[in-house]
Amino acid sequence: MPSATKDRILETTAELFRRYGYTGTGLKQIVSEARAPFGSLYHFFPGGKAELGVEVVRRSGRLYLELFEAIVDQASDIETGVGDFFAGAAEVLRQTDFADACPIATVALDVASVNEPLREATAEAFDSWIDAGATRLAAAGIAHGEARKLALTTIGGLEGAFVLSRALRSTEPVEAAGAAATAAIRSALSGSASSGDAFEPGRSDASAPKM
Repeated sequence: MPSATKDRILETTAELFRRYGYTGTGLKQIVSEARAPFGSLYHFFPGGKAELGVEVVRRSGRLYLELFEAIVDQASDIETGVGDFFAGAAEVLRQTDFADACPIATVALDVASVNEPLREATAEAFDSWIDAGATRLAAAGIAHGEARKLALTTIGGLEGAFVLSRALRSTEPVEAAGAAATAAIRSALSGSASSGDAFEPGRSDASAPKM
């Protein structure tokens, strides 16, 4: 089926981007590993590698977002969910011998400064992750501004940890980044709870805690 061939090309390209980056991945390599005729690549992606790259980034961004939402939403709380997500990332690195990281980050590092469509695609993916994280952190009781900052630092910590883990061939950076992220979330939640204890709308001054 044509759709099955297109899916194989997208999946194969995403895997190759994770391992070799955008510039390190060739079209012949893609069609060979996807077991697809060379002409099918241009049939589905008339713009060639650039168009394929944009679609891979957008597709991968959606898949990673769905994975994050599934893990976090089934956890007992946001701190546990984020910790589970980092633990899963560390396990993927171990299982793939540190070959598979994030295709969005590898593309951004490769070409975001020289290819505007790909930069926009990576920005859209990261923005969707930031929004999803911030929404869930805010729903847990953290102020919106702080929730966005936490989402940014959490994603930044994960992406940076991927680079270190692949270079060091160790999951220690991802594990440390996960511990830092959950500690920051725990601290923010604790601060929000304390603020809530200090002032509740509608409570009279007489019943408020004394300073």
